[in-house]
Amino acid sequence: MTTVIGVSALYHDAAAAAVTGSEIIAAAQEERFSRRKHDPRFPCSALQYCIEQVGGAAKVDAVAFYEDPALSFDRVLKNTIDLAPATEGLWPVVAASQLGEKINVMERLARTLGPSVAENLFIVDHHVSHLASAFYPSPFRNAAIVVVDGIGEWASTTIADGTDCAITPLAQIHYPHSLGLFYSAFTYHCGLKVNSGEYKLMGLAPYGQPRYVQTIFENLLDLRDDGSFFLNTEYFGFLTSEVATNRKFEQLFGAARREPESLLEPVYMDIAASAQAVIDEAMLRIARRALTVTGKKHLCLAGGVALNCVTNGKLLRKLTGLEGIWIQPAAGDAGGALGAALQVAHNHYENPRHASVGRKDNQKGSLLGPEFTTAEIERALTEENLNAHFVEEDAEYFDRLAEALTNGLIVGRFDGRMEYGPRALGNRSILADARREDGQSYINLRIKHRESWRPFAPVVLAANVADYFELNQESPYMLLVADVREELRSPVDWSAFRSGNGDMLKVLNQKRSSLPAITHVDYSARVQTVDKERNPDFHRLIQRFYEITGCPVLINTSFNVRGEPIVCSPADAIRCFLKTGIDVLAIGKFLVFKSEQSQEVRMEEGNLQHELD
Repeated sequence: MTTVIGVSALYHDAAAAAVTGSEIIAAAQEERFSRRKHDPRFPCSALQYCIEQVGGAAKVDAVAFYEDPALSFDRVLKNTIDLAPATEGLWPVVAASQLGEKINVMERLARTLGPSVAENLFIVDHHVSHLASAFYPSPFRNAAIVVVDGIGEWASTTIADGTDCAITPLAQIHYPHSLGLFYSAFTYHCGLKVNSGEYKLMGLAPYGQPRYVQTIFENLLDLRDDGSFFLNTEYFGFLTSEVATNRKFEQLFGAARREPESLLEPVYMDIAASAQAVIDEAMLRIARRALTVTGKKHLCLAGGVALNCVTNGKLLRKLTGLEGIWIQPAAGDAGGALGAALQVAHNHYENPRHASVGRKDNQKGSLLGPEFTTAEIERALTEENLNAHFVEEDAEYFDRLAEALTNGLIVGRFDGRMEYGPRALGNRSILADARREDGQSYINLRIKHRESWRPFAPVVLAANVADYFELNQESPYMLLVADVREELRSPVDWSAFRSGNGDMLKVLNQKRSSLPAITHVDYSARVQTVDKERNPDFHRLIQRFYEITGCPVLINTSFNVRGEPIVCSPADAIRCFLKTGIDVLAIGKFLVFKSEQSQEVRMEEGNLQHELD
């Protein structure tokens, strides 16, 4: 069988992936190894990891890059010329980006992999890479595919038909008209970091009222019934500068760009709510068109906008005739590495697919990154002089861990293979009891060191999801938002919040449901379901917690602090455990309790520097 390595790099979220035949062998983002969040650089470590997983460079038959650097340069050059002299200040920046490493990336890949792949270097169009990442690992033999992101070479939106091994693009929208750039502009205006803070904008939206929707449709976005759209570029800055918006954008909303980390005033909450409502409607129309033109009843999504799990949940609820939806867990640029490898594997080497409705997908739970041996974990614990319990017997291990969670302790779980994509799915996760009333603020402030208003996701046994959430299908990759069931909710009094200056604590401090730590202010939750097949050990832990408490739901948030990538190695996990308020480190078969450590070790807690995200 052939082995193909895919690489994405040199814009943001560099990654590598390996596919043998039709099986995904390995995939990882460079940030996890370099410890630089969203690391865009050539993925030396991620690539080396993937090469090792397939047995060495000699085992690699081909390498695929996730976009065409020449076409990207073509866009940049034409944009610069067409809008000159306004682009004069932008040219040195984009020229350095396009004429540096990217233009020679195929030569570097050839040098890294060696002569065995010299004749088998493939360039895959950016949106084709996304299309392949969405369709080929899905459980569907046939599906409509939608890719929506900031920008590929030229395309920003693509609708395609997926049938067996064939992907056929049917319609595209091109730069500068882009829903990804549109949403990033609102992210920037609200004082959040572009290409990082979009998920914060999504979480901020429920605090606001969507009172600017009509303003947006009348001035910024011409959205047609068939999902096609045009941006009014007069209001955006990305064409001629390095910033996303301009003075005209600020005047439209009567608010200057918010200074990062400053007080969040109600106007920015309303702007966020309005941007989210517009994205919801635009994606609904695009997806509806995709299902109509393909005649399919299943939908696959990728591209950065597909990480908007609020929108995804609305697609699931509102698309008439939709029988199933599958979203690539690494939907952003990192997933392009996997998509490029799959495209070459299935189209050039004609490897067959193994997908049918009713089966699990072929993404392997997205647990595709490195794992570590007991000896490696023990060595890391010893180096930090930590007191640790080695618990070999499974029943005792899960009993003790479930009891710790029941007693209100915060657990950092490090086990098995690392997740591929931006979500921690249990193997590199911080866990806690979802019934804990102070869980959201406590974990945000004491452990994650981030804004107290940001919501946490629930992880629930797949068999019990409909008992707690208005969701009747699995959501293994935490990419669907659903409401907490009505009978579990508690009334929220918004009067003090709306009559005052938008003090979020007026809402945050209210118990919103019987699962207060994971219920957002609008009663929504970003749900992850867990089953025995994808992650049996994680399933067993939650099952044991359920047996003790009668509740099959935990908080699941990524094992990291603000501004830092999710932990990768045992050393990363130990460092995060020591410097934060995590009470228990469950690392492999070892249990490490903070309370049992020396005074010197416990003094490390809070001794932490982190970047803003």
